[in-house]
Amino acid sequence: MVGIIANKKILIAPIGDIPHWVSEKIAKEIKSFFGFQTQISQLIDNIDFALDSERNQYSSSKILDLLDKNAPPDCIKIVAITEKDLFIPILTYVYGEARLNGRPCIVSIQRLVTGLELEAVSKGYKRIVKEAIHELGHTFNLRHCKDPACLMHYCRNLEDVDRKTNQYCRYCNILLSDNIRDIV
Repeated sequence: MVGIIANKKILIAPIGDIPHWVSEKIAKEIKSFFGFQTQISQLIDNIDFALDSERNQYSSSKILDLLDKNAPPDCIKIVAITEKDLFIPILTYVYGEARLNGRPCIVSIQRLVTGLELEAVSKGYKRIVKEAIHELGHTFNLRHCKDPACLMHYCRNLEDVDRKTNQYCRYCNILLSDNIRDIV
């Protein structure tokens, strides 16, 4: 997107022990990509309410409900970031989840960063940004794309995440532009 859209902001909401630099980098990338102001603010400090003790994972859907409820009125979208492992009942795990054409989305860094070596951290950072923009795309009513290079492509594993580019395809960009125009 070109230019910054005034009076509309996307909230970056870290949950738990997310390093501040991660939130700052995501905020910067989202501002550049979508053209909305970003703000970093914690909306939830504890997600134990969403823990499924049998799976030892957290229900991303329950977290989305609380994010939406706690959202300040001046934010149009919320991107929550957690280090906890997320799930939805029909999948073993998810990198993230979003409300289609809604306000909240969440991304877990748990499975996206696979080591502490410099290369792994760099790859992990790129993965986190890709998944944050992917989930945010769903909040702008974008669905999964068949183009494996598009950020809106559904990823089954880390190789899929690494393979896709850091951009939407032409078709998804047109849909995004239409949906943003409706907001502003």
